[in-house]
Amino acid sequence: MPEVTVLQRPPRMGPLYRAAALRRSAGGTALPDRALRLDGVRVDRAHLAEYDRVCGFRLSDELPATYPHVLAFPLAMALMTASDFPFPILGLVHVANRVEVRRPLRADETLSLEVRAEHLRPHDRGTQLDVVATATVDGEEVWVDRSTYLRKSGKSERSGRSAPDEQPGEIVWRVPRSTGTDYAAVSADRNPIHTSRILARAFGFPSTIAHGMWTKARCLAALEGRLPDAYAAEVAFKLPVLLPATVAFRARRGGDGKGWRFDVHDRRTGKPHLTGAIVDPDCADPDEGDRAD
Repeated sequence: MPEVTVLQRPPRMGPLYRAAALRRSAGGTALPDRALRLDGVRVDRAHLAEYDRVCGFRLSDELPATYPHVLAFPLAMALMTASDFPFPILGLVHVANRVEVRRPLRADETLSLEVRAEHLRPHDRGTQLDVVATATVDGEEVWVDRSTYLRKSGKSERSGRSAPDEQPGEIVWRVPRSTGTDYAAVSADRNPIHTSRILARAFGFPSTIAHGMWTKARCLAALEGRLPDAYAAEVAFKLPVLLPATVAFRARRGGDGKGWRFDVHDRRTGKPHLTGAIVDPDCADPDEGDRAD
């Protein structure tokens, strides 16, 4: 088990972003054998309401499955910008995410959040690792988030995907340019590829791109009211959503009549932005991220 450092207050994001911007070289060949924990985390209802608005959820005291991810994000940033983390954070690509909801979470509950990095492994396009966040209430683990990141090495290109077959029930979303800055404001994820057209171009994108976790949250909002109390929501992030965009969302029941399969794709070309599934948390594949290419 990793050594756990208990923080007395949330990390300040300004210094972490400066550290991320200045870091250029690797910090070693192994993941840090430690975790960061923050106790006594309370939900700001005004912030929750703004998150709900940006991501398309109904206003509710029940937390969206993706909301604790933004609460844990400062801890993840602190871990990933530390000198013993093996890669510069700006060189990592978020390729997959899996959230397990063990039971519904409410805004009046006090959370303990813990973040660690694990499962460093080779990938055909470089190296992958997982950043795992957990939330507990009174010692009960109620939520687990696994974000899979890819550190690319060498030349690698995503192959083009053919347009998927048209299916009934497709919903068109028009994603405005402001989505990047709006989600950055509620998530504290201010990576410039989401907020600055000039800096996005410097990183090889023709325009700003939507956060992958916004796209996932928007999908779960579209399924709101049709999800069980306990489930796992796992997604693979494919091609970025260039802002502004017109995309299509579609969802269908799993083959056994349980769970859901869903995807988001470019409305014109059919190329995929995200594929995902809602499954029983006890039956989900923990290595889904290994296939996120």
